[in-house]
Amino acid sequence: MHKLEEQINTAVNYLQGFNYHQARVGIVLGTGLGQLIHHIQIEKSIPYNEIPHFPLSTVESHKGQLIYGKIGDTPVIAMQGRFHYYEGYSMQEITFPIRVMKALGIRHLLLSNAAGGMNPAFKNGDMVLLDDHINLQPENPLRGLNSSFFGTRFPDMSQPYDKQLGSLLQSAAADKGLTLHTGVYVSVTGPNLETRAEYRFLRLIGADMVGMSTVPEVIVANQLQLPCAAISVITDECDPDNLKAVSLEEIIAVAGTADKKLSELFVSVIKHL
Repeated sequence: MHKLEEQINTAVNYLQGFNYHQARVGIVLGTGLGQLIHHIQIEKSIPYNEIPHFPLSTVESHKGQLIYGKIGDTPVIAMQGRFHYYEGYSMQEITFPIRVMKALGIRHLLLSNAAGGMNPAFKNGDMVLLDDHINLQPENPLRGLNSSFFGTRFPDMSQPYDKQLGSLLQSAAADKGLTLHTGVYVSVTGPNLETRAEYRFLRLIGADMVGMSTVPEVIVANQLQLPCAAISVITDECDPDNLKAVSLEEIIAVAGTADKKLSELFVSVIKHL
């Protein structure tokens, strides 16, 4: 048995003792995006450091708790903080919670992130539904996992984001009078932000927004045949000809302006899953 398989089983057995196996939707909350928690009837909240083999979130805006509860009648698991390659974790550690949530029984996965907007049509605070992505991370979470326990070895990625979930999010946005753009997300290593030349390059290869997360989790979700959807909140406008310095505090503040709208979208869709 692969060491990772043993670790997944250990974490699953631990969480089953707190009814996490009843969840049907998994949620990953990105930087500065946490208001969804207020919509959950929380039944249990466990710090990551108490869950066997879970990494610890080192980003100050990520609280590092795994929450179980309900949104409407739908039981959910919410990650209040995710993990990133730039924190020093391996890709398999970053995506460990996705495998655990799937093993617990979730049927859908919703993800959010804060991203820099390179498409000139995107402004700070805009929400963008990921239609596709470009992976520029230096590692792959599937490398070396040759057992069928982990899923197919060569997962198809022609449709990484589930069209039905995307349609539900678009319909929910329309019903609420909210604008939900669509775009291509590019995932880079970080933790530094990009140079002017790098923004030009990333735009040239087809990306609308850039961030440091999400893609590894989506790759694993596709291997596990777990339907997923992701929304980026644009937290800084990355126009290389008019580029301004930005801090993490500013990024978190801008994310917070869209957090309520994003939470409403997720809540509306989750209630129908």
